[in-house]
Amino acid sequence: MGQELYKSSRRAREVFETVDESLSFPLTKLMFNGPSCDLRKTVNSQPAIMATSLASLAALEELEMCEPVAPAAFAGHSLGEYTSLVAADVLSLVEGIQLVQRRGMLMQMASESHSGGMAAVLGLDEDTLAEICRDAGVEIANVNSHDQIVISGDKAALEVAMQSARAAGARRVIPLAVAGAFHSQLMAPAQNGLNRALEESTFNPPRAPIVANLSGQQITTGEEIKQELEEQICHCVQWKQSVEHMIDMGVTTFVEFGPGRVLSGLVKRIDRKAKTANVGDSSSAQKVAEQYPLL
Repeated sequence: MGQELYKSSRRAREVFETVDESLSFPLTKLMFNGPSCDLRKTVNSQPAIMATSLASLAALEELEMCEPVAPAAFAGHSLGEYTSLVAADVLSLVEGIQLVQRRGMLMQMASESHSGGMAAVLGLDEDTLAEICRDAGVEIANVNSHDQIVISGDKAALEVAMQSARAAGARRVIPLAVAGAFHSQLMAPAQNGLNRALEESTFNPPRAPIVANLSGQQITTGEEIKQELEEQICHCVQWKQSVEHMIDMGVTTFVEFGPGRVLSGLVKRIDRKAKTANVGDSSSAQKVAEQYPLL
């Protein structure tokens, strides 16, 4: 994970080296060599994904050989919101990666203390699913698009909700391979622990607006961003609303940084006319630099 970027881009390599120094252990060794069972642990996977995403951005900026990428807005899904804050100069890379490592550790501990899970529900409207969640005792965790919503909660209650969703006409109900019930109240111990670390962090104004997970609206001050993070782990990610807000702002092109194309796929589900691009390695960085030279 991320090894090609490390080898091919000086700026990306600097990101990975700073991450290793900031965490006081060689995360890149685990990323490049495994074992994968350790990399999948939330305490490691969260900083690893963040590092790869920021290294991807650095690789593109190195190709541009001028000013940093200057978007109309920044946004990230769950963990990705922290990545967006580093990209937007709200947090330094050192502060951001240390917060995310702590976030991952606390979420892993909360998951181990209470058996929970998540499931994606396709083809059921939000109002119907919200009622099913209330009856079963679970929560809506991510509104990803008009036809993809993720629910989260205690495993037994989640199974009841999944069965009810199928009975209500959901096209598909897919249990997710995650460590716990993220973005639900079962993560309250993790949120409480993280908030103590947030109190010690400095949040600068972003160089472009952050479109927040919880509201799907722009936030532009350090205090607003801190308040967002103080509730983010336990509440729903309004990704559909976030993308719609950026489109209302006049955004027509979305560039996704990091491993995979999940967010680009969701953007297309929300608005087929939106243009998307992905940067996850040196070749995709080169392609985006050539396709969008004025980024």
